[in-house]
Amino acid sequence: MSINLDNNATTRPAPEVIAAITECLESDWGNPSSAHRRGIGARRRVELARDSVSALLGCEPSEVIFTSGGTEAGNLAVVGGFEQARSMNARRTIVAAAATEHPAIRDSIAECARLGAEPRQLAVDRNGLVDLDALEHFLKAEGDRCALISVMWANNETGVIQPIERIGALCRDAGVLLHTDAVQWVGRMPCAFATLPIDLLSCSAHKFHGPKGAGALVIRRGVRVTPRSLGGSQERERRGGTENVPAIAGMGVACELARTWLKLDAIEQMAALRDSLEQGLEEALGHMVVHGRDVPRLWNTSNIAFPGTESQLMVVVLSERGLAVSGGAACASGSIQPSGVLLAMGLDPELAGSSLRLSLNRSSTPEMIQSATEILTSALRAAQET
Repeated sequence: MSINLDNNATTRPAPEVIAAITECLESDWGNPSSAHRRGIGARRRVELARDSVSALLGCEPSEVIFTSGGTEAGNLAVVGGFEQARSMNARRTIVAAAATEHPAIRDSIAECARLGAEPRQLAVDRNGLVDLDALEHFLKAEGDRCALISVMWANNETGVIQPIERIGALCRDAGVLLHTDAVQWVGRMPCAFATLPIDLLSCSAHKFHGPKGAGALVIRRGVRVTPRSLGGSQERERRGGTENVPAIAGMGVACELARTWLKLDAIEQMAALRDSLEQGLEEALGHMVVHGRDVPRLWNTSNIAFPGTESQLMVVVLSERGLAVSGGAACASGSIQPSGVLLAMGLDPELAGSSLRLSLNRSSTPEMIQSATEILTSALRAAQET
């Protein structure tokens, strides 16, 4: 039996999602910008999916812009948001992000710097939470020169949840745009965009049992971004290029399935399953460090340091035993460097380098967790004894 505890990297597409994609490829394969019946059928698929995304996120359909995934959505939010803010006010040259952001955001900040921005890094504490006092001080001192701040809602490696409402309130008081990378949040936790002080929100379908190649950027009404993909008037002239209709349709179905699951109110039950995994490992192995354990985390994510082991080696060993886990973000696979997220939280390189990310999905069961605990215990004991 193969067990997947690497769901923060990607999730298995739901059967309903696969069926919707197949149907689009077979029947609604037209260009959604075409005026004939084939194009109208494809356009209907796109707009039905847009309605489903907006329903899951609690925003208006007109605020949803489809992209190829979370990376493109984050690029458009950060770089496009910076360029637009600077074009309206030449003094808005600062862009800032938390020290624990995903590479898609860090690289977007670097691109802004190449375009003339002044990048700033927001400090985090030992749990990876943004220092709110430092943020407030920064905004009071330089908020009038800050174009945009980006903070990940729930961290992809540790699952730590940022106080996004408080961060957004501080940004709004200072007149600064806030983008949140909600790739790990959307589809797993409730979202009511309309009620939150967030201007831009990015997400990706394959993190909640949808397809790869489909994502979205929610742009609050009245907020403008400079397009990054040029060559067409699609997506309200914010993202040129023919829409990936099958993937977008699949994303729409994944959103509907996520809405149904969230109504089941199973979050506490799944969090208890994660906690049982941590407890079982702790009882079997003794000393280990659960990163972010003292603060709110996503129900599905556990990042644990096992001193005396090397995470990337353990990923391979566990894979051979039928268990998929991660040593950090999937985008950094193959890297022998300790996690930048954990280092930013103040961990020493040796402890960061012995950390594994274990991430559940909606279909995880107690039986799977018990089997995973046994596999992990056996492999880690062997590694620590060598």
